[in-house]
Amino acid sequence: MMNNIPQKRSRFLLGLFCLFILITSHQTLWADDYIVGPGDVLRITVYDHDDLKTTVRITEDGFIVMPLLGQVKVGGMKTSDIAAELSRQLADGYTVNPQVNIFIEEFRSKKAVALGHVNKPGLIELRGTTTFLELLSQAGGLKEEAGDTATIKRITGGKQEVIVINIKSLVESGDLSQNIPIQAGDTVYIPKGGMCYVTGEVDKPDAYICDNQTTVLKLITLAGGFTGKASKSGIQIVRIVDNQKKILKDVEFDTPVLANDIIVVPESFF
Repeated sequence: MMNNIPQKRSRFLLGLFCLFILITSHQTLWADDYIVGPGDVLRITVYDHDDLKTTVRITEDGFIVMPLLGQVKVGGMKTSDIAAELSRQLADGYTVNPQVNIFIEEFRSKKAVALGHVNKPGLIELRGTTTFLELLSQAGGLKEEAGDTATIKRITGGKQEVIVINIKSLVESGDLSQNIPIQAGDTVYIPKGGMCYVTGEVDKPDAYICDNQTTVLKLITLAGGFTGKASKSGIQIVRIVDNQKKILKDVEFDTPVLANDIIVVPESFF
């Protein structure tokens, strides 16, 4: 079990942020102009006309069956436009000044895929406008070993586009430009974070998540600090370069580390 307190704190903050985003998005969901599609389930009410209340699923060719009106084409329309169209048709000889409200009972027409180091990978139903953070929330949040970036594969104009999201910048710096809308058909992949290893005379030798901003001192701190027998001036980094083992001796505390580095804290001879 990794003892990476800063990483856990970031993941905890991300979880709270995702929860906040998800709650606020639900509060404004019905105000959004969601474009419906096949499989979506609509709950339709008409003010002061309980006999017209109905719940319908949109067919593959985009139709619903509405009391009094029969089949109505709604596929590809915004919910607000559907309400206006039903009101117009009902006002044409059926009711006086009908007030139609439409709610989405089930979202089935638009999906994205969340893969990698999330707690609930798989298909995600896009409930109206869905941002990257909202998708992460619906996917159960990040696993502890998740990396600091995500990739989104998207088909645009028949060509595949790859978008890189800086999760660390989004969560720790509040860079909301990273919180982009997710589109139907997107595949979102969260890779495993780079791992570094700390061994030797530290309190908690183990593997820890690291990136290009992690230093030797930070990793030693994550590993609980030096033991009483540690030699603070003889620290080594074992690094694989071109499939060959390379040993960096007597490294400074501010030396940056790379993924898969091994930090060795030797025992003092005095």
